[in-house]
Amino acid sequence: MTDLVRELPGPNDPDEGFGYVEPPRHEAGDPRDLQLQIRDWREGRATRNLWEAFQDAYIVVLAVIMIGAMGVTGVVQAQSASAVCATDDCDAARTFLPWAMLAGVLALTLAACHLFGPVVASAAEGFWLMDSPVRRSRLLRPRLVTVIVAAGLTASALSALVAAVTGSAPLLIGLWAVAGALLGSSMTALAAAEQGADRSIWVKTFQWIATTLAVAALMVVIAVAANWMALPVTVQSEEIALAAVSVLAFAVLVAAGSLAFARLNRIRRMRLTTGGNLVSGLSGAFSSLDFGLARDILVEQEAERRGHVQPTRGRGEGLAALFWRDVQRVVRYPVPLLGLIAALVVPYAAVALGLRVVAPALSALVLVMMLVPFMNSLRVLSRTKGLERLFPFSPRQLRSASMRVPALLAVWWTLASIPAFWGLASPLDRVSILTAIEMGLITGLAGFLGAVRWITAKGPNFGGAMIATGAGAMPPGVMLNLIKGIDIVALITAPYLLGAPVWVSMIIGVIAYILLSGGMNSDAIREEQEKQKALAEKAREEAQKKAAAKRR
Repeated sequence: MTDLVRELPGPNDPDEGFGYVEPPRHEAGDPRDLQLQIRDWREGRATRNLWEAFQDAYIVVLAVIMIGAMGVTGVVQAQSASAVCATDDCDAARTFLPWAMLAGVLALTLAACHLFGPVVASAAEGFWLMDSPVRRSRLLRPRLVTVIVAAGLTASALSALVAAVTGSAPLLIGLWAVAGALLGSSMTALAAAEQGADRSIWVKTFQWIATTLAVAALMVVIAVAANWMALPVTVQSEEIALAAVSVLAFAVLVAAGSLAFARLNRIRRMRLTTGGNLVSGLSGAFSSLDFGLARDILVEQEAERRGHVQPTRGRGEGLAALFWRDVQRVVRYPVPLLGLIAALVVPYAAVALGLRVVAPALSALVLVMMLVPFMNSLRVLSRTKGLERLFPFSPRQLRSASMRVPALLAVWWTLASIPAFWGLASPLDRVSILTAIEMGLITGLAGFLGAVRWITAKGPNFGGAMIATGAGAMPPGVMLNLIKGIDIVALITAPYLLGAPVWVSMIIGVIAYILLSGGMNSDAIREEQEKQKALAEKAREEAQKKAAAKRR
């Protein structure tokens, strides 16, 4: 019986005519055919061509051309003025400022590569394109080439710009452009190779090295300007150094680029789509010019990357608990303190380079950026009104408690910057200690209140009435996001820079603090008015009910 059952034909037997279907075989397709199909699909569903888009944006193009022409004129004038200067300060600035700028650009490039990828893919591409039976490396190779070239061109342009502004010779500017391009491309290729190996230790290491070199170059400029050290640097030695750096960067580019291309097929899909999702989120935030939202996205990405932290028990009661929580947060993640310390180089370098007049404004703008990471509690409370109502305190009390730690850090930074405004790095151009204290106080106050303004500023209201502009309909508060923080710095520092007494800037700062701490919050005033209106309506209804009861 068993043998008879075994001999019966089955539905998958090709000899019995039961419609046997051979199981599909997943063979690798041609990535070029897939890319051509994607391009045809996109072009077939495009609503306008490139010429029509250019016609709609001709005003923007003309504005870019005009601003670019003005920038070129300014660079030429600055180069002419810098080339005349022959002192040791000018030589030090002409020599080491391009190095500092190049190191800073490399640090930012490595940070962006570590944050995004550098090779990324959108969620839709990760859903179907990366799972298609084609070699992933063939699809990702053009993206890697584009990223490497873009990073090299950006670093080259910035390096050549700084070299031109400092009055370098045309040959030296060209060498700076070549060195910047090779270094930017090589660091991007190194980050791509590390992405293929699914690690980031070398990217972080080179990022910290580049940041340290940038700060060290600025410190050398200050030391030479203060006559603390003499550094005889000739044009020939700088050319030799640039040539050596270019050769080393080219070797790193070849080696790291080869590894990056070889490891493209090993990049995990989750790693690709994470960077793509981050790019999409930041694009949406920047489209509305909401830089606070963009920072929130980056903070969330960093928290997801870290995974978890060791919980810490809080201290204190009431408003003191909020203060100690901010202190514990700083102790848990002290990396922003390094940026705050590095920001002290700005006033010293500005005074050493003869920019004492604009040193308070420049230093305050840098202080704004360095204090923002310490105001996460203020950010959450100012953006989450429901959480703010859960506390048995007024909005002004909550904001004041959340501003204590940044205020203490701003006071420390102000005290440390007073010697810079006094002229510690410029012995031949010193001012009185009282003037230095005034400049330090104004700088610290402007930087602190500018950071508070940047954190607590509202995002654009897309639910209200729009304003018609040449670029389309925009919410009323979109354009104000471009100057938030900068407006407070300008209001506080401008009177002092124009020759007004210091108390004018201090009064403006006190008024700004009252407004920013919630003393005259429009939302609170509106809510109080609505509450009073509801109470009046309720009292009127009760009076009408009593009058009706008496008539009965």
